[in-house]
Amino acid sequence: MTPYILIAEDEQSVAELLQYNLKREGYETGVARDGEEALVMMRERAPDLLLLDWMLPKVTGIEVCRQVRSRSETRNTPIIMLTARAEETDRIRGLDQGADDYVTKPFSPTELIARIRAVLRRIRPGLADDILTCGDIEINRGSHTVMRGGKELHLGPTEFRLLDYLIQRPGRVFSREQLLDAVWGADVYVEARTVDVHIGRLRKALNKYSDVDVIRTVRSAGYSLVPDREAAS
Repeated sequence: MTPYILIAEDEQSVAELLQYNLKREGYETGVARDGEEALVMMRERAPDLLLLDWMLPKVTGIEVCRQVRSRSETRNTPIIMLTARAEETDRIRGLDQGADDYVTKPFSPTELIARIRAVLRRIRPGLADDILTCGDIEINRGSHTVMRGGKELHLGPTEFRLLDYLIQRPGRVFSREQLLDAVWGADVYVEARTVDVHIGRLRKALNKYSDVDVIRTVRSAGYSLVPDREAAS
């Protein structure tokens, strides 16, 4: 199950940065531009984690946090507060209102992702699993290793990221452009044919100990990862 993270942030550039990095890590996201919208969105669909800016318009982050904790259907939702307030008293106030963690701006997206995983691992361990599987393929994000049929495979960093992205959505076909945005980033210029090269390397690595090719090439559409039993058929 893909964890759903609600981003409550009124600064568009920050919200877009968060959404981009979270999607790259495989999370599903929603964005609320003020505290009132965040509460409405949470009533419509409870997130697996709430990224909550302190200084929200209409309803402050602190008040959103208080209301989330006061409702039975959302009181156990993990909350990470984002704020430019770095004073100890502010951190204590945020934690006292029910936040599970507190991150000050400016922040490192990499560190924030690590904190999200840590909070999910602690509070909802099933959503923070670093091990993903598809058929006889197992990818361990923590140790950065890949196994197929119990045998370890050696992948380059780009091939690892490709597999990580594909294995989260088995059977779904992704175009070269979608894979470029997800793996290389929207701001990096790379020719679409580069995807073909790295897919070829990934396919070769995955097929080292198996005759079943689990990467499906769909003409004029893109690529997908399918379980070995489907690929064999």
